[in-house]
Amino acid sequence: MKTLKLFLAITFLLTSSVLMAQSYTADIEKSTVKWEGKKIGGAHDGHIKLKSGSLSIENNKITSGSFVMDMNSMTNDDIEDEEYKGKLIGHLKSDDFFGTETYPTSKLVIKESTAFKDNKAKVKADLTIKSTTLPIEFEVTKKGDSFITQLTINRAKYDIRYGSKSFFSNLGDKVIYDDFTLDITLVVK
Repeated sequence: MKTLKLFLAITFLLTSSVLMAQSYTADIEKSTVKWEGKKIGGAHDGHIKLKSGSLSIENNKITSGSFVMDMNSMTNDDIEDEEYKGKLIGHLKSDDFFGTETYPTSKLVIKESTAFKDNKAKVKADLTIKSTTLPIEFEVTKKGDSFITQLTINRAKYDIRYGSKSFFSNLGDKVIYDDFTLDITLVVK
C-alpha cells in the first residue's frame, strides 16, 4: 500500500510539473520587429523579419527562449523614394553598420525572468549583434498569445561605429545617435 501511495505521489508531482511547463514556437508570419534609428534632425524606421523563435514558460516565468532575426530582411518604411530607400538599406547592411554578408543574423537568448505580475515580467537575456554578445534587460508584457517589448540598444557597444559620436568627435550635424530601438511583438503558437 505504501508503494502504491508513493507511486501515485511521484506520478502526480511529475504530471504537475509537466503541465506547468509550456513551450511555444514563434509564429514567424504574425510576429513583428520594428526598428528605429535617430540622427540629428530626423529618424528612419522599418522592419526586420524573425527567422525563428521559441519560448518556454514554467511557474508563470519565462525560463528560456531563443530568437533569431534575419538581418538581410531589413526594410525601410519612412522613405518613399525607392532609390534613396535602397541606398539607406544597402548602407545599413554594409560593414559600416550590421555587416549582413558576414553576420546575416542577430540573436536574443533569454536567460531568466521574474514571474508575470499584471501580465508584465522583467527579462534578462543575451543579445548578439555581429560578433558581440552582451547582456540586456527589459520588460515584457503578455497579451493573449503575444509578448510585447521594446529594446533600446546602444550600437556602439556592438562596435557599430559609423556616424557615432562615441568614436568620432568631428561629426557636427552628421551624428547618428548610438541608441536605436526594436519594438517587438512576438506571437506564439
